[in-house]
Amino acid sequence: QVQLVESGGGLVQAGGSLRLSCAVSGRTASSYHLGWFRQAPGKEREFVVLIFREANNTMTVASVKGRFTISRDNAKNTVYLQMNSLKPEDTGVYYCAASGRTSGTLQVADEFEYWGQGTQVTVSS
Repeated sequence: QVQLVESGGGLVQAGGSLRLSCAVSGRTASSYHLGWFRQAPGKEREFVVLIFREANNTMTVASVKGRFTISRDNAKNTVYLQMNSLKPEDTGVYYCAASGRTSGTLQVADEFEYWGQGTQVTVSS
């Protein structure tokens, strides 16, 4: 069983930065593609960014490209999400997720087997 625990959320003004962390336990983080999703009030959970288990390639949704960066430290079994130039529309609960799939888009929630509890990010205007 894999456990994911997010931290680092909070309240920040527009234009500010936050760094989220997701600690992976139960299995080594390098065994999984690791992604971040977010869910705003009244909206569906949406894909934000992913780092593949192989070669550290990443995939980022257009709305955050150039502002958000995902990285992983396999020695610490942790994945990070650096969020810069935050906007009010970035507000939501951010979830860390892990997928062991060998196929699929890896941009939909159903393709991820393990989830963290979420951390709130609020960006004020």
